[in-house]
Amino acid sequence: MSTNASQSSLSVPAARNLATATVTVPQWSAITPRWLHKLLPWVDVDGGVYRVNQVVTKPGETVEKQSALLTVDGGEPKLPTAFVNYEENPREYHLSTIQTILHTHTRVTDLYSNRIDQLREQVRLTVEAVKEREEWELLNHPKFGLVHEVAPEQQIKTRKAAPTPDDLDELLTLVWKKPAFFLAHPKAIAAFGREATRRGVPPPTVSIFGSPFITWRGIPLIPSNKLAIDKAGKTSILLLRVGEAQQGVVGLQKAGVTGEVEPGLSVRYMGTNEHSIASHLVTRYFSAAVLTPDAIARLDNVSVGEYHTYVYPKA
Repeated sequence: MSTNASQSSLSVPAARNLATATVTVPQWSAITPRWLHKLLPWVDVDGGVYRVNQVVTKPGETVEKQSALLTVDGGEPKLPTAFVNYEENPREYHLSTIQTILHTHTRVTDLYSNRIDQLREQVRLTVEAVKEREEWELLNHPKFGLVHEVAPEQQIKTRKAAPTPDDLDELLTLVWKKPAFFLAHPKAIAAFGREATRRGVPPPTVSIFGSPFITWRGIPLIPSNKLAIDKAGKTSILLLRVGEAQQGVVGLQKAGVTGEVEPGLSVRYMGTNEHSIASHLVTRYFSAAVLTPDAIARLDNVSVGEYHTYVYPKA
């Protein structure tokens, strides 16, 4: 039993290698910048439920028409009465949970934490794994993932498979009220760059968080490898408006939980068992909400495998 317990925690040889003749913390290539988390405004949710109250309108009807507004140029006409009707059964978003239990042997953390704190590094890497999973869920979760939250009227397809400036312009016609950023797989961004360059309009860049991003019409294209590419080399590009004040897309979290190391993410000590294995519970509470349908749009059928051969005139 002791052997099985130790196999679920950091091994002694691995800990010894980190503790001796090294000056670097563990390097993990799977860690990404997770720009989506940084660019989404986060809302603290009380009670674990976030309710989105929307105005009820008939197809093709505007709030102005529903409210029977009157423009007065003169005289004293009788003013119409008005009210804005709310949805009786608004959608509720419940926070999702990512959890794991981190095991560390006390012998390892006691003896092999000379230059680098073994427990701190184990917690850091586990938290990174949780955050990577969170970004994947924000995009792909079947209930609240942004890829699945796009209304049918907000979905379009590319004209010729490869993403062109025309296609991104079409997206901008769907999310034209303060669009914040495009979100795409790095290969999709590269494919758009090739198409724009081919047309003689190479996209300019902008610096965000100290990193360069290419833009279109002033809107940055933010990369995320959590947007899937299928076997045919096809993916999607999203365009978002963000923030509660803008009736956009927001992230949801519960701040102030026990053992919180950052808003909505906690690490709790669960005790040490008879095999000297210390356990820590790592938990992240989160979700995402689209406040109005026109806050997000999706470009489908985006091919990432289109390349061009350029023929230059001889000197």
